[in-house]
Amino acid sequence: MIGSKRRARSAINAWPGYVDALSALLMLVIFMLLIYVVSQLFLSQTLTERNTELARLNARLDEISSLLGLERNRAGVLEDQLSASQNRNSQLQDRLDATRNLLMQRTAESEAQAERLASLDETLAGKNELTASQEALILNLSNQIVSLQRQLQKITAALKLQEEETAERESELEDVSQRLNTLLAERVNQLEQYQSEFFGRLRDILAANENIRVVGDRFLLPSELLFASGSAQLGPEGQQELDKLAAVLLDVARSIPDDIDWIMRIDGHTDIIPINTPQFPSNWELSTARAVAVVRYLAEQGVPDRRMVAAGFGQYFPVADGTSPEALQKNRRIEIKLTDR
Repeated sequence: MIGSKRRARSAINAWPGYVDALSALLMLVIFMLLIYVVSQLFLSQTLTERNTELARLNARLDEISSLLGLERNRAGVLEDQLSASQNRNSQLQDRLDATRNLLMQRTAESEAQAERLASLDETLAGKNELTASQEALILNLSNQIVSLQRQLQKITAALKLQEEETAERESELEDVSQRLNTLLAERVNQLEQYQSEFFGRLRDILAANENIRVVGDRFLLPSELLFASGSAQLGPEGQQELDKLAAVLLDVARSIPDDIDWIMRIDGHTDIIPINTPQFPSNWELSTARAVAVVRYLAEQGVPDRRMVAAGFGQYFPVADGTSPEALQKNRRIEIKLTDR
């Protein structure tokens, strides 16, 4: 009875130990699973970053390969041009060498014939009688020498004439080039004189408006003077200023000779603030439309259409840095320049 109680007590007391062992084993398994999951996440992130870097490097490699291909194509074109030029030079040199060789050959033949004739004369001098065949041979050789000498004289004269013609053409080309440069310089000087007169008179007329500035050889009119914000429609004040400009330009144009190909450039510029409207999707369209509006108005005042050109530069050529109101106002402008085509 006592033994049975002891066995029962021993069996009951063993379960807590098993439970502790199983709990420890379960915690160990959970810990190993956690380590495995964390390592997999870290490995996955590392592989993703490596793939991204490899893709970026491959893209850069493709870009470099493309640039190298373009440079190789350019080098190939330059090599082809150089090779063609060398071939032409080589052909010319071959022709010159062939002509020289022909002259040397003909000269050598003439000298050889002369030696043969002298030797034959010396041989025949020791004989009292000459046969008919020998006389015919001497006559034939003499005729050949005369013919060769004539051919040599013709070739020499032709070469001399060619050299004289080449020198004359080079002299004429140099003279024509000098005359063209002189004429061009004269035309440029004349145009500069008319530019000075035009800008001097325009400066006096527009001096009352302090917003109009002169930068180098260009007049800068603020856009606010001509147009409302975001518009390409000329206002009354702007039309008055353009009337002054048209009057001066027409007066000066009457004195400019017809052979001076002058034009009036009208350039539109905006600030860096972007615009996006149905009429003007970008600053390019706005600046171009404003320049065209000025050209059309000047044409209505009598300025010849073919003497004007309109261009829009958007915000890409500022005259003032920064984003202050003053800098933005200076960059919104219409530039006017009298130049040649």
